Amino acid sequence: MALTDPSAMARALYDARRDRAPIPPFTDSDPSLTMSDGYAIQQELVRLLLADGDQVIGHKVGATSEAMQRLIGLDSPDYGPVLGSTLHHDGDTLALDRFIAPKIEAEIGFVLGDRLRGPGVTVDDARSAIAGAVAAMEIVDSRIADWRIRLADTVADLASNGAVALSCQVVPLAGIDPRDIAMTLSRDGEVIDSGKGAAALGDPVAVLAWLANTLGEAGVCLEPGHLILTGALHAAVPLAPGDTFRADFGPLGAVTLHVADIDRTAEDRR
Repeated sequence: MALTDPSAMARALYDARRDRAPIPPFTDSDPSLTMSDGYAIQQELVRLLLADGDQVIGHKVGATSEAMQRLIGLDSPDYGPVLGSTLHHDGDTLALDRFIAPKIEAEIGFVLGDRLRGPGVTVDDARSAIAGAVAAMEIVDSRIADWRIRLADTVADLASNGAVALSCQVVPLAGIDPRDIAMTLSRDGEVIDSGKGAAALGDPVAVLAWLANTLGEAGVCLEPGHLILTGALHAAVPLAPGDTFRADFGPLGAVTLHVADIDRTAEDRR
């Protein structure tokens, strides 16, 4: 039976996250769902998660490359919250029992030092508000079965955000142009992909300005201390038990994430 209201759709996603059981795409039942519909569902889902005691510590921006926009039918990026319960640090071990079909993406993260409120935020304004940058790896996940997402599905599902791992040091941007930052991604010591900061909308700082202006139209501010993930610099890579990933961002340093050898949920079922 098709879900016909944002609250019911949000509850379905909430249950899928909790039970680690994917659901069919909403757009299968209602292909007319729009990006605005997706954000209405996202807002309801965030309310449910905050009621459980979680908190919003920042935002992620997705589909910041032209290739990804073409893939899911976008002509602009999308966004979702970063939740405190999903934060990991350099060297942490990630258990897969919280995810359904996780993949990893390396991207530049910014930590804000000043408040940003759009509309009207320029790239210069955005850069001035940044306290520093961090090396980041986002774990994207889909509560939609088999990643069969269309625009409204991924927006509703927190822009497919699952978790994030950050380097330990926040690096000031003085003398650093984020567009020129080169990233290499390794798995178990072997380089498997690379990218440059300019892959994110031409300039990761422009991503921040876009987000501030987009949220500002809805009356939402970016606050000091907020983490902003600016978009993948390469194609997403699936995770498997026992993997170790390392993303090196040159002047920003590196971040390493280990994937637990055993899926605890699978072990518990035995």
